[in-house]
Amino acid sequence: MIRVGTGVDVHAFDEGSPLRLAGLDWPGEIGLSGHSDGDAACHAIVDALLSAAGLGDIGSLVGVDEPGTAGAPSTGFVLLALDRLAQHGWRPINVSVQLVCNRPRFAPRRAEAEGVLTALLGAPVSVGATTSDGLGFTGRGEGVAAIATALVEHV
Repeated sequence: MIRVGTGVDVHAFDEGSPLRLAGLDWPGEIGLSGHSDGDAACHAIVDALLSAAGLGDIGSLVGVDEPGTAGAPSTGFVLLALDRLAQHGWRPINVSVQLVCNRPRFAPRRAEAEGVLTALLGAPVSVGATTSDGLGFTGRGEGVAAIATALVEHV
């Protein structure tokens, strides 16, 4: 059986935080707010994986009120989601993530992000980025949105 799921995540910029996005550190860039490291791409991936397998969402996996998740790397949340999938007989086939933001400039690090996320998931991950042509909170440069689609199979 093969199933598809979608995940969406949004975080505002936070000048007091370092930027972690798509599994990468972005030195010199303004970070994202959040209880964890705020990596919107990883959060969207978690929701897409869990949704595809019918196993809930990131809130059912890790809570924002848990002290242990404060500042935690979101790549760890992806690993938790993969563990939950495996416990129920699912594995990812591939994941696609689309970032909507004015910054950081993503194209120069696309291959690096895809490599990190592909290694993390053990399945191909493609990452794209776009702007919103000045519209909405992303267009005003207030934050980042991420949309992920995951294809999983029952093994």
